[in-house]
Amino acid sequence: MMTEVTGKTVMITGASRGIGEAAARLFAAQGANVVLLARGAEAINTIATEIGETALALACDVSDPVSVENAVRETITAFGSVDILINNAGAIDPIARMDQADVQAWGKTIDINLKGVYHGMKAVLPDMIARGGGTVITISSGAAHNALEGWSAYCASKAAAAMLTMSLDKEYRAQGIRAMGLSPGTVATQMQRDIKDSGVNPVSQLDWSDHIPPEWPAQALLWMCGPEGDAYVGQEVKLRDEDIRRKVGLIS
Repeated sequence: MMTEVTGKTVMITGASRGIGEAAARLFAAQGANVVLLARGAEAINTIATEIGETALALACDVSDPVSVENAVRETITAFGSVDILINNAGAIDPIARMDQADVQAWGKTIDINLKGVYHGMKAVLPDMIARGGGTVITISSGAAHNALEGWSAYCASKAAAAMLTMSLDKEYRAQGIRAMGLSPGTVATQMQRDIKDSGVNPVSQLDWSDHIPPEWPAQALLWMCGPEGDAYVGQEVKLRDEDIRRKVGLIS
């Protein structure tokens, strides 16, 4: 059955696990070509092999603009276009108060969570604009809007990435770019295990059962790529919102 993403090419950063992996598998199941990006090749190669010939795994460091540009070039060579970009790669280290945080680790999180998003946007824009448009969705967080102890790099970078999404919408909506953010809430991923181990701030005290499965935000991403997502262009979709969960089909 044809879907909104059938035949389209979806590039997903941070695709080796969690939301990125779940999204890659779902979009592929719905008929899309999927390009999995991550720093480590082994995991994404395995996932791509399991998906089949419509999947391509490319080792890529989103903090390096040349690496991202090369990945986009290889994707266009393989599939002809980049129709959808999902900026999912993210880091939360260091989890520490500002005076105790490692400076290099703090800067690396900015490089991944903010610069990595910019590098992806910049790299796909020429092809998307030339073909009349495309969709760019960036994974956001409640931490983009509320400071949490020990998360200064994460909160600051996610807030900046949310503003970057709004900037993309402001500058390129007229050229067919659908820019949106998705704030999924807390998701059962490795990041939440790291947060739990830190023991810092109330999020670390949550039970594992409090977190949603990564398949939920994956389903929301698919929904945002369809016509129902048009009403949220330039905005941030919040998956904690029961009305959104109902629209996505996660609850009745």
